[in-house]
Parts: sequence; C-alpha cells; structure tokens
Amino acid sequence: MTAQPPSLIDMGWGDDLAAHLSTDEAARLHPARVIGVNRDRIDALGPQGAVTLFLPPDLPAGELAVGDWIVYAPETQRVERVLPRRSRIFRRAAGDGTREQLIVANVDTLFIVSSCTLEFNEARIERYLVLANAGGVPPVLVLTKADMCPDPRRYLDRLAAIAPGVPAMAVNAKAPDVAGRLREWCGPGQTVAFIGMSGVGKSTLASALTGLRIEIGAVREEDMRGRHTTTARRMYPVPGGGWLIDTPGMREIRLGGMAQAIDATFPEILQAARNCHFSDCMHGPEPGCAVQEAVASGQVDPARLERWRKLREEDAEVAKSVPPRIRRERAESTKRAARPTPRRPRSG
Repeated sequence: MTAQPPSLIDMGWGDDLAAHLSTDEAARLHPARVIGVNRDRIDALGPQGAVTLFLPPDLPAGELAVGDWIVYAPETQRVERVLPRRSRIFRRAAGDGTREQLIVANVDTLFIVSSCTLEFNEARIERYLVLANAGGVPPVLVLTKADMCPDPRRYLDRLAAIAPGVPAMAVNAKAPDVAGRLREWCGPGQTVAFIGMSGVGKSTLASALTGLRIEIGAVREEDMRGRHTTTARRMYPVPGGGWLIDTPGMREIRLGGMAQAIDATFPEILQAARNCHFSDCMHGPEPGCAVQEAVASGQVDPARLERWRKLREEDAEVAKSVPPRIRRERAESTKRAARPTPRRPRSG
C-alpha cells in the first residue's frame, strides 16, 4: 500500500490506545491497524509493514471492522485482541435486530455523500446523520454532481434546514480542486470515511483524495443510480497524511437502540420537547405539547417531525432486543458526538 511502512502515530496511534496494553503485551505483541477484513483472516498495517493475520476461534471476522486497532503475536501471525474503539459506524444487521453490523471503526470524520440530482433525499441523509451521532463521529455533508445542477445552492439550503451547523459543500467530484477541499479534514493520524448510496460518486472522491484509480460503474439516467463500484471496505493512505476508508453503497440503514442519536439529529424537536407538559410526550394530539406549538408557529417543520416520529418508532421496536449495556455504550457515543471534538495533533 505504501512505499515505506507508516509509523504508529501517522496511523492514528495515541497514548489512549497504549494505555490499554499491559507491560507484557507491550513487550511481546505488535500493534497494527486493520485495512481489510476477510472470512477467516484480516489484512493489517503497522510499522513492520502489511501483514495477513489469522483470527483466533473466539473472534469471528464479523466482530472486526476496517479501521480497528489490534495487537498480534509476530511469531504466530495471530490476532490476540481488538483494542477499544474511539468511534465506530454501525447499523442493525438485517434479520437480526440484536446484532450490530460494523461498518468502520476509529474514524475522525464521516463524509456523508449525496448528490445534486433526483437521488437527494432528506430522510436518507438524516439516517446517515443518526449513524454518525450514534457512533461518535463528526459528519461532513458532501453533495456531488454540482456541475450537473443549475442551482446547487438550493440543495445546500435543504441540507442547512436538516443539519444546521454541520459543514456542507457542493462539488464536482471530477474537478481538480476537489481533493484540496476534502483534505481540510485529513492529515497525519486522521481517518476519514465515505458513506452514501451507490452512484453518488464516493469512489470518484476516493480516487481524487488518494490518487488511486478506482473503477467507476455507469449510472442509469432514469434513476441516477450506479453499480456498486466498491464491493468491500478498504483503508487507503492519503497523500500528505491521513487515511481514507471507502465503503460499498448501502441501500438499507436499519436503526435500533439509537434514540438519543435520533434526538441529536433533530435538535429543534429536542429543544421544543423540553417544554412539553408530559415527559413521555410523542408530540401528537397530547395536551400541552410544546412541539406541536412549535409546528404551529413555524419553528419546527412538520415533515421533520413526521420523520423523527417514524425513526423513533422504528428504533423503539428494534431496541426492545438490545441489551442495556449496549444502550449505555451507545448513549455515551452520542454524547461524545454532540461535544466539539478536538482533533488529535498532527505529527510532523
């Protein structure tokens, strides 16, 4: 992947991770970062270079994600354990609401990618924002195909209405300046990831940012969707420092046990709800509902309220099967995402 193996600091290592190693582990094990996950082994990268590592019987591949930090025994090339994650992006597994499906781990910025086309959908973008809030990852909104739209500002205004305060930009993914605009969130030790539907230009952006050539599938004009050009999650170095994780397009985003992250994604509803007469108000016909009053006065968009209600109902149904420990961990991740996140100092 790289001509010379990177240092641990360049890959994002810090004192917080080192503190999880015992004296014995620090002496005999090598830390490395997961850059690819296969069925019974992983690809990892560290100061010793790229290695393929075997997984112990009690650690299935589904419990690891690209971006994870692990420690391994060099003499056996076997993973000993996964270190605690700073952040993670996950969704509920299809057909099993009790199980998390990890998407990426230890990400500093999540680029949520949509486009200035018919593909743009507020409800879908809000779901991605919930994933970012639930995982403790600051989001950045990126709209591609600005060159195909006569008025990209109209789409940016729609983003500002659903995500006030979240950085947003409209770009031509093939323009020569696009990498420079994205590199504001990169640098040594920083990891970014793209998430979004197929056909919106994630792989084109990844190519621009990394300098790699990634095959791009044709986009069907009738529905503006493309083939899945990225079929597996991989981590790539960014020239000038930093790392990028590209992900396949996701058609389904199942939520569960993310009530606080949903509320954080709809801050105007959360703020109005503090004045509701009943603490368990669902902001419908209940008497004394401050949210309905905010809707009537134009302070809350009724379409946003309906989408919030739908997400909360979906979440509550799945959350019934989520263990209390997982709910507590998720709540803490949401609190971290809501706080300003200082970036770790860049090396060099």
